Order: sequence, then C-alpha cells, then structure tokens
Amino acid sequence: MTQQITAFADEFGNNSFNFQTQGSHFIVATVITKTDNIENLKNQVKDLRQKHKFQTGELKSSKVAKDYLRRKRILEDIAKLDISIYAVIIDKQKLTGEGFNFKKSFYKFTNNLLYKELFRTFPTLDLYVDEHGGNEFLKEFKKYVERNHSRNLFSGADFNIQDSKQNELIQLADFVAGSLGYIFDELKKSEHSNEFQNILTPKISSLTHFPPINWTYEEFHKSNIDESFDSRIAEVCITRIQDFLDKETGSDQQKIDQINFLKLLLWLQRAYPKNRYTTTAEILGHLNQNRPTRIQDEYFRSKVVGSLRDKGILIASGRQGYKIPTTAKDLDNFVNHGKRIILPMLNRINEARQAIKLATMNDLDLLEHPEYDELKHLIDNK
Repeated sequence: MTQQITAFADEFGNNSFNFQTQGSHFIVATVITKTDNIENLKNQVKDLRQKHKFQTGELKSSKVAKDYLRRKRILEDIAKLDISIYAVIIDKQKLTGEGFNFKKSFYKFTNNLLYKELFRTFPTLDLYVDEHGGNEFLKEFKKYVERNHSRNLFSGADFNIQDSKQNELIQLADFVAGSLGYIFDELKKSEHSNEFQNILTPKISSLTHFPPINWTYEEFHKSNIDESFDSRIAEVCITRIQDFLDKETGSDQQKIDQINFLKLLLWLQRAYPKNRYTTTAEILGHLNQNRPTRIQDEYFRSKVVGSLRDKGILIASGRQGYKIPTTAKDLDNFVNHGKRIILPMLNRINEARQAIKLATMNDLDLLEHPEYDELKHLIDNK
C-alpha cells in the first residue's frame, strides 16, 4: 500500500520587479512529511514554538527577522524534525520579457512551474496552504489547481486551504520559506546565509531554481575550489543530466527516484564548495524522506544509478559515495570502480569456461552461443 505524503506550503517575496526595495527572489517552500506523522510533528512544532518564546503566537519568519542567532537556533531544531523540504526558487532578476511585470502573468507562469514540479515529483501529494495573510500567489495557485488538476493523472492528490493560526505545519513552512529568503534573496543575504544553508541542507530533498542555473565553467568554478576541476567534463555531465530532467516525467516510482536522485546531486554540487562525494546512506536519507517505502541498496544501485548510466548519464562513484564528475580523477574513480567489478567477473567466467573445456576435451565451450560473442571477444583478448 502506498504511503500518503502531505505537504504544507508558504511563500516568500512577491511579484514586484523593484529589486531595490522588494527583493530579488520569489520562493514557494513546502515542508513534506508522511501523513501518519502529522500529529506527532504538530506536537513537536508546538514544543519548538514554546521553546523559542513565540508564546501563543504563530511561528513566523517575520517575527525573527534579522535576529540571526535566534534564527540559527530555531533552524537547528527544525533540522531535527522528521521532514523534508522542497522549494521553487525564482530569481526575478533573471526573468526576461515585459509580461513578467504584470502580476497576473507572473503568477500564471509561476503556477505552471510549481504545479509541474510538485505533482510530477509527488503524484499522490496532499497540499495545505494558508488562507489568510498576504499569500496572494498560493490563493491563485489553488484556483489554478482546481482548473487544471486531473485525478486520472495525479491519483490521490488533493489541495487544501487552512488558517495558519490553526495549523502549526503551515507556520513551519512560513519559517522555512522566510529562511530560504535569507539564503537567496539579495536584500536578505548576510554573512550568516551559508550557515543557514548548511543547517537546512540535510533536510532539503530538492530545490528547483528558475531560470535554471547555467552550469557553465564560470558557475562551476565559483562553487568548486578543487584545482583539478575540468570544465569540459563538468559541462558534458551536467548537460546530460539537464536533458534527462527536461524530457523525463515521473510516470512511475523508478523514474521519480531517478529524477529526485539527479536533482539531489545537482543541489549537493552547488551546496558543497569542495569536490565532495556523498555517501549512499546520506543520499538514501534524502530520497527516503518522500518515498512510501524505504529504498534498498540493491534497488538504488541497479534501478536508479545503473539505469541512469545505461541512459548515458555520467555518475562518478567509489568507496566515498556518488557525485557528478567534474575532474579527471572522478572519471578514474568511475572506471576503477567498474574494473573492480568487471575483471573479477570475467576471470570467474573464464575459469569456469576453461574447466568445462578441459573436462569435455574441448567439446563444450560455455561461450560458444552467438549471444555470448561480445563476452567471448572480451575474454579472448583480455
């Protein structure tokens, strides 16, 4: 039985293109949890609210504002909760076209983007948003979903509006959205932004940036301090991943897992400045946040990583874990990892082949069948 996933969303920013006073980014953040965990999570957020002196008031990002130390302490406690975070982050400075200057056009564009990303990644999602306050976009988004949502396409998904005063998890989404604003928005950024990002990273399942981040040499070079970085390798690897994400839809659980895995690798590539591998345990910790059943290691290696490699996606791996290749050493690790698996298997097949040939006086060759021609060629020329 598929386990239901529920998300609570809130927004940061607005549709204004006055970047000097209204900010550079518009963000919609969702806090995601398993439906059967909601009541326990609500109680934990109530305790968090009391611990950090919100008294009977709402847990709101605006109440903390630029009290950076208080925000850090609250985020550290949020990072202990059994949740994951997904957000669409729109850099308004990079949007081109006069149409974006009109609220209706901006919201329509953002509706399409959020709807596509949310419901293709979480096809059985129940979504809750605040019915009060200044959440103009999410109110418009509800109307959009009611007009366009197809239960045949997204079985079990639902959209609900509640008063944030009565829903602690919408308040949690408010605080997360505001904190992402303090990470990405040009008017909110500070020397504490990286610290906030590092605290939230273990809970982030994916961030969808629009316009998409151009993983050019310059962008990679800014986020990578490894002297062996090779833009040629980085470019081909990122291009293949982006092509896959642009064309693929989450039509089944395996494809959803592949999409989430690649988006996670992209996020980690940007989040960590060094040429860092991510362990399988850490990756599965991210992916299992939004999955009805836990991913097993064998499934992950064969159906997620292996299947993506079969489609031409380059993924470096080794004892340290996985990453997007950005150096020649990453590719060496990939080749050596394969060699440690392939060569022993070839040797075992050849030992068995020689033993049978010897026992049958060469009457029987295990690799004589035409379907083994390629394997036979590899062994004979090894």
